[in-house]
Amino acid sequence: MNAAELKKRMQLFAIRIIKLASSLPNNVAGRTIGNQIIRSGTSSGANYRAACIAKSDKDFVNKLKIVEEELDETLYWMELIMEAQLVRKEILNDLMLENEELLKIIISSINTTKNRLSQNSKS
Repeated sequence: MNAAELKKRMQLFAIRIIKLASSLPNNVAGRTIGNQIIRSGTSSGANYRAACIAKSDKDFVNKLKIVEEELDETLYWMELIMEAQLVRKEILNDLMLENEELLKIIISSINTTKNRLSQNSKS
C-alpha cells in the first residue's frame, strides 16, 4: 500500500468515525464520547498526512507515533462504546477491525523506518 492509498483509507476511516459519532445517543455520555472519538479518529488521518511531508526520517517517525497514539485512543473509545452498549456491537465490529489494521500498518512503518535509521547510523 502506498502513501496515497493509505491517505485515502485514513480519510474513509475518519468518515466512518464521524458517522459512528452521529449515531451515538444524544445524552451526556453519547455527546462526550462522540466528541472524543471524532477528535482522535479524524486527527489520525490528518497526522498521517503531516508525516508524509516530514522533513526527515526522524520527523516521520515522530509524526507516525502521534498517528499511533490517536488510533489507539480511537480504539479505546470504540471499546468503551461497545462495553457501555451505546450502539449495537455489529456496527462496531468492522470499524474496530479497520482501526486495528491501520494501527498495525502504522506500527510496521514506524519499525521499518527505525530499523533503516539504525542501519544508517551503523554505516
